[in-house]
Amino acid sequence: MSDAIPEAVLDFIDVGEGTSARRIAVRSRAGKGPGLVWLGGFKSDMLGGKAVALDAWAKDHGRAMVRFDYSGHGESGGDFADGTIGRWLEECVAVFERFCDGPQVLIGSSMGGWMALLLAREIKKRYGAASLAGLVLIAPAPDFTEELMWKNFSPAVKQEIETKGVWMRPSEYGDGSPYPITRKLIEEGRNHLVLGSAIDLGCPVRILQGAKDPDVPWQHAFALTHRLPADDVVLTMIQDGDHRLSRPQDIARILAAVAEIG
Repeated sequence: MSDAIPEAVLDFIDVGEGTSARRIAVRSRAGKGPGLVWLGGFKSDMLGGKAVALDAWAKDHGRAMVRFDYSGHGESGGDFADGTIGRWLEECVAVFERFCDGPQVLIGSSMGGWMALLLAREIKKRYGAASLAGLVLIAPAPDFTEELMWKNFSPAVKQEIETKGVWMRPSEYGDGSPYPITRKLIEEGRNHLVLGSAIDLGCPVRILQGAKDPDVPWQHAFALTHRLPADDVVLTMIQDGDHRLSRPQDIARILAAVAEIG
C-alpha cells in the first residue's frame, strides 16, 4: 500500500563538542502539522506510556511527531550524573532544529514541562512565535531543582551536596535504585528559573495537574499559571490524579488537549 503511514524512525544525532559530546536518540514520525514534540521527565524515557500513546495518536491522525531521550536517559549516550538543565536544553534545541518543520505543539511532562517552557522561549527568540502552535504541560515542574528539591532538602542533604558534590536520592520510580542529585544540577539550574517573572510565549497553553501528585504539588501548577498571560491558558485539575497521569482516562485528557491546540 503506497499510502501506508510510515513507522517512527530511530535516529541519533551528536550534540556538544569535545568531552561534552553525546549521542542523542530520536524517534521521528513524518506527517502533517502542527507537529508534536515530546519532552519527557527527569529519569524517564521516550518509551514511556504517555509518549507511546501520543505517538500512536499522531500515527492515527497523520501528524508529525518527534520524541527523544535526554543524555543519560533511555537510549541516548552520556552519563546521567553529567546532566544539567542547560545541557538538556541544548539537546532539546538541537533536536528541534534538526527534526521539526513548521509550527509545533510542545508536550512536556514533569521536568519536560520546564524544558517545554525554556525551549518555547528559545524557539520564539530564534524563529518567531509562528513556530509555536502551543504547549501541553503535564504535571509541569518548572524550577524544580530549586523549588521542589533544594528548598525542601534537609540541612544534612544540603551539606552532603555542597561538600561531596552529590547526594544519592532514594527512588520510588524505575528499578528503585537511588540516583545522583549533583551540586552541578542544582547550581546550573539557577540559570534557568522561570517562575520569578512573566512567561509570555504568545501561544495557547494547556496544563494538566493531579491534585494527589506527591512530587509536584498542585500549588506549583497554580504558581505557573500566574506567570502565564491570561489569554488561552487552561489549567485542568484532576482530583484523583497522581504525578504520572498515565491512566487511560489521563491519557485521553492529554490527547484531547493536544487535539484542541493542533
